[in-house]
Amino acid sequence: MSWHLFVVFFASTFFISATPGPNMLLAFQYGMNYGVKRTLWTLAGLSLGLFVLLLSTLLGLDVISRQSPWLLTIIKAVGAVYLIYLGISSWRDAGDGSLMSDAKELSAEVAAGYTVDSAPNTPPPRSLSSAATKIAPDNATLFRTGVWVSLSNPKAILFFAAFFPKFINFSAPLWPQYVLLTIGLFLSETIWQIVYTLGGKKLASWLDVGNRLAWLNRGCGVIFIIIAAALLAEVINSFMV
Repeated sequence: MSWHLFVVFFASTFFISATPGPNMLLAFQYGMNYGVKRTLWTLAGLSLGLFVLLLSTLLGLDVISRQSPWLLTIIKAVGAVYLIYLGISSWRDAGDGSLMSDAKELSAEVAAGYTVDSAPNTPPPRSLSSAATKIAPDNATLFRTGVWVSLSNPKAILFFAAFFPKFINFSAPLWPQYVLLTIGLFLSETIWQIVYTLGGKKLASWLDVGNRLAWLNRGCGVIFIIIAAALLAEVINSFMV
């Protein structure tokens, strides 16, 4: 992988990671409720879950590229269609909701599965805010919650499988490229998780002003479509050679 391609990959993932998905919303909500120091355990759990999903995707692509190259072409084509779908959805749904409302929705989902080992007879809190005031979860609980939220998003595997092939040269050694991609993705994710954890209400207030959050989502939609077009071009070229 050339450094030019890596820079494009990192810039794309950095921009996409800025959008408030489940991981970022959890970091945002826990940062407000439990403080930065305690939320670091949740961030560690989010990173572990993300690594498991990423490793599963890369191992799958590695096996397919070696044993069934034709299937890799199909994956690129299907991945391009999926990215186009994500791009259109991101653009059309950009105006829906806000960072605060999305965080509250995630709070309700997490609270529904919230368990407290030290108090098994205590009913789960109705929201993460009530969990913060009534129950102080231990570090292990914060870590497990991060892992659960990260792994409960299987769409991430579909996204990785659709997104990564554009930046991988399958005719060159793969694992050095996998290491670079992993470093780039984790660096961008970690930076934004910390920003959401530290930023808290200030970030929410800034993004929820006017159409800032909407244009952030629309920008991601444009990136998805551009990468999809590049993937489709590679697929077409492979049939023309």
